[in-house]
Amino acid sequence: MLPLVKNSWTNVLLCIQMTVVASDSISPCSITGYSANCKGLNLDQVPSGLPASLESLDLSFNKLTAITNKDLAHLTQLRSLNLEFNNISLIEDEAFASNALLKELSVFNNSLTQVPSKLLEPLTRLRSLEMSNNLFASAALGEVFSTLRELESLSMGGPLLLNLSREDFLPLRWTLLKKFAIKSASSLQNYDPGTLSVLQTDQMWFDVALDQKPEILPLMLKDLAGKTFAVLRFRNLFEFKYYTGSQDLFKGLRDIAARQLVVFRGKFNENLLRMALLNVQGSAVKDLGLVAIDFARSPDFVNDGLESSVTNLVLDNLLLQDISNPDILRFDWRFTWLSRVVRLTIRNVNFNYVPCDSWEEMRNAETVTIAGNRLTDEALYNQRCDYRSSMPKLRVLNANTNELASLRALSALTAEWTALQELDVSHNKLGSTRESCTWKQNVTKLVMHHNMVDQVTFGCLPTTLLYLDMSYSNLDLLDMDYFRQATQLQVLLLSGNKIKFIPSGWESPNLLHLAVDGNSFGLIGEGSFSRMPRLVNLTAGNNPYHCTCDLHAFIQDTLGKGRLSITDWPGNYKCYHPEPLLEMTVAKYLPGRLVCDVRLVIAVSVVTTAAVAFLLVGLCHVFNVPWYLKAMYLILRAQYRARQEQGEAGRVYAYHAFISYSHSDAEWVRDHLLPCLENCDPPYRLCIHERDFQPGKWIIDNIIENIEDSRKVIFVLSRNFVNSEWCNYELYFAHQRAIGKSFNDVILVVKETIDPESLPSKYCKLKKMLSTKTYLEWPSEPKRQAFFWAQMRGVLGKATPTGEKAGEGGGGQPTDRVSMVELPLEVGDGKGEGEEDSTAAPAGQRQVVPPGANNDTEPESLLLHKVISYQAIPIEVA
Repeated sequence: MLPLVKNSWTNVLLCIQMTVVASDSISPCSITGYSANCKGLNLDQVPSGLPASLESLDLSFNKLTAITNKDLAHLTQLRSLNLEFNNISLIEDEAFASNALLKELSVFNNSLTQVPSKLLEPLTRLRSLEMSNNLFASAALGEVFSTLRELESLSMGGPLLLNLSREDFLPLRWTLLKKFAIKSASSLQNYDPGTLSVLQTDQMWFDVALDQKPEILPLMLKDLAGKTFAVLRFRNLFEFKYYTGSQDLFKGLRDIAARQLVVFRGKFNENLLRMALLNVQGSAVKDLGLVAIDFARSPDFVNDGLESSVTNLVLDNLLLQDISNPDILRFDWRFTWLSRVVRLTIRNVNFNYVPCDSWEEMRNAETVTIAGNRLTDEALYNQRCDYRSSMPKLRVLNANTNELASLRALSALTAEWTALQELDVSHNKLGSTRESCTWKQNVTKLVMHHNMVDQVTFGCLPTTLLYLDMSYSNLDLLDMDYFRQATQLQVLLLSGNKIKFIPSGWESPNLLHLAVDGNSFGLIGEGSFSRMPRLVNLTAGNNPYHCTCDLHAFIQDTLGKGRLSITDWPGNYKCYHPEPLLEMTVAKYLPGRLVCDVRLVIAVSVVTTAAVAFLLVGLCHVFNVPWYLKAMYLILRAQYRARQEQGEAGRVYAYHAFISYSHSDAEWVRDHLLPCLENCDPPYRLCIHERDFQPGKWIIDNIIENIEDSRKVIFVLSRNFVNSEWCNYELYFAHQRAIGKSFNDVILVVKETIDPESLPSKYCKLKKMLSTKTYLEWPSEPKRQAFFWAQMRGVLGKATPTGEKAGEGGGGQPTDRVSMVELPLEVGDGKGEGEEDSTAAPAGQRQVVPPGANNDTEPESLLLHKVISYQAIPIEVA
């Protein structure tokens, strides 16, 4: 543990030291860890104050002219130094004396005039040395190079190098290089045979122009005879003019075991190319690259109609790239040189037409890349061509970065290519098409990113695909029918489109990898990918997510189970909605369980609702709410029936007063109240239920109608009154403003003393009236009763004439008739045996059971046919 702790503190102190030094230094170099980047800062000298711990220093693309002994003396840990593209003409002999650990050194493209042998003496660990493109007049290497036993890569020479001598590279005869590169002047003047024979390297790069001395090339190739190279590369072999001689310059290629031959830049006419190809045809070369060459037809070539001389060019790879003249494809006016190529790449050759015979000649091609050209649908697919026997071995066709617009043309072109498996048509102009497409069942991979497709495009895709890439193609809607048919699809890439939502019914049973990042949808949930049972990798970042419970549940379920890996989690997942969560990472969105657990929400809601319901039931019980509701219902029902039966007739008072009393007080009403008020002059018309209720009507209707037809309502209060439910109804109905009654129309007669506080809660209105309204109290002494009746008549007012109901005889009229007072059978109201309610139903009427009545009371729906006995009570007229 102690060494680890020590090293950790050392690193911390080192970082602090570098930061302080960099901040104090005037050098604008960027220092990161043990590397300093001073590239392209227009420095004219090595900056001072660089940390001594640096291991990598880049001083390229500056204006340095010299490296002194002191510039790098403190950088004892330096391992990589880049001084290329400066104007260095002097490096002092002791400049690298303190840099013994240096492994990579580049002084490429400077102004050195001599190979710096002396200063290389301390660099025994050097592996890479780049010295080419300097002003060396000679390529001679000093004996110090023989001590560089770890050297792997060496480049040297420059535009002033005119001669290559036999002794130049002798110090390297025991060094096993991986790469050796030599650059000469525009036209090498002299080459000593055997100069290159001492070299042992895997890659040999020539940047040698032979415009004036083309005969040097066979000498150089002869020195390489019998050697084995992974790469043999020629650059600018003929820099300024085409070769017109007859000597076979490439004859020596047959004797060199080179795997790859690259010809980069330079001028090649048809004759020179034929010369090279014929020698490659008989060599060990399997990979041939012609890159950026200036090809031209040979003016003396005659097309005699015979087959091309290049008919047996067996290559694994042929690369034709960055060639401005597409005639090179039809070299020798034939395509036979392509007949035995396995992998053919034609990139940026600008050809815009594919002759029919070219497809026939490429019969051995397994991979064809025709990317970066100007191919249109008509140029690629010629309806006059017969493709039935062409391309029998083709597995991969890459036609990206062209001007293709029709998937139907591609399907028609490849319809007979039975071996085709992969098709790359990315970076084209493929778009919507409603045309039918016919594909072979062997096509399993389609790459078509960076096009302009839509939902309809799916109808023209092969359904046998295992791999489909439609990224960055302006796609906004998915076609679920296609995915139901493409059951073998395993990889689907839809990044960078405009997909607005993920369909809930997206079914793809074998999909393993899905990328939908960089789209426009914001909602995904646990069911979004539930029909993709084999999905293991999902990339869905950089979408405008709505941070909801569904998204949270999906993330938690996915991360918890571990079956599905979200490859770009969590950095690319941010909330865009709701607004308070904008730009917050989805990983920090942690809603509470009560917010997202539907079952818990339902449970809490049910419990809360039940509690509120029980509370309301309790309150209703305490405050007799059911009683008031039923009373209100009865009022409204009676009013409705009254309107149905009578309409809206004018209001006429038939009675001076309605008498409300308990049946137990009926004797007092008949013996005292009625005679004293109905027998006076002029008499009062009074309404009592025993006499004046209309037989056959509902009790409630009789109560309401007669209260409405009475100017006043007299309540005879006693303990029996309080115990009567029907009296409470009459009190309640009288109190309702809806039927035209108010406190001023109510007369309270207290027959027996009642304590307001002892009344039940449902008599709240009676309590209020007893507490706030003056009432009449019946005196038991006879001598005070005369004053009582005087007060009563005063309260009732003058007995003015009243209207008479149609078809009814008025009670208390000053006539000689006898009024019959009903004596109804007793109907218990739950207040005591023998007690009868004041509003017991007359004969033929339906009994309405008041709330709180005994079970003996018959229900409202039954029509009580009771036999009522009538006792004639004569009422004398005053």
